[in-house]
Amino acid sequence: MTVRDGVVRKKFAAVPLASAATFLILLFSIVQHLPGGERFVNHIGVVKAALPLEESLLRTPLSLYVPALDLPVWGALAQVFVVFAIAEIVLGRRMTLVVAYACTLAGTLFARVGVAIGPDHVFGFPKWVAYVRDTGPSAAVVALAICIAFRARAWFTAGLVVALMVGEAVVLPNLAGLEHVVAVITALLIAVSVEVFGDFWPRVLAGVGAATTVAAATTVAAAVAPLEAAEARRQAGAVIP
Repeated sequence: MTVRDGVVRKKFAAVPLASAATFLILLFSIVQHLPGGERFVNHIGVVKAALPLEESLLRTPLSLYVPALDLPVWGALAQVFVVFAIAEIVLGRRMTLVVAYACTLAGTLFARVGVAIGPDHVFGFPKWVAYVRDTGPSAAVVALAICIAFRARAWFTAGLVVALMVGEAVVLPNLAGLEHVVAVITALLIAVSVEVFGDFWPRVLAGVGAATTVAAATTVAAAVAPLEAAEARRQAGAVIP
């Protein structure tokens, strides 16, 4: 059965990660527009550079699924479902999560560094940016698009995404635009690392597993050999002291 056949037959169950991510975004969008909901979402999933680092790190996994208040949620839902579904099929669920969270975290840390170095630097931000709500799946979507294109050898698509993100950062040099560039850089580093070292650790683990199996078999054989010899002597009528 091909991937296409599996998706057609199982539908949403074929891409559970994409379905779960889309559901969480829809859920947070509904909750944060309820009375008292925005305060609840702010306490569990909203990241700001002004927050303590450990608190930001704890909130980052959920911040990926908290959509912006001033943007239509249907856009985020469509982007996340399509890109996460393709990534889940092309990259696998584990790599999809690694790329999404690593690039989101890279953007979060970049915001803190930018506020710390101040507006006098090229990549710095004024102090008020520390209180800007820094959430949403856009950095993860951009990063996954880069990794998908890299894996599929779709160089034109990868170049187009990079050009669009750099252009966005130049035309609109705000926090979101620069975080997208950071996500692109992080995704490229991950994609290159996987290409270069992707099969290294599996080979090492396979070698360790084979060595362990051989060692275990040798140990068992060494333990059984004296018993077999003793049994053979007994059957031959030999006296065993």
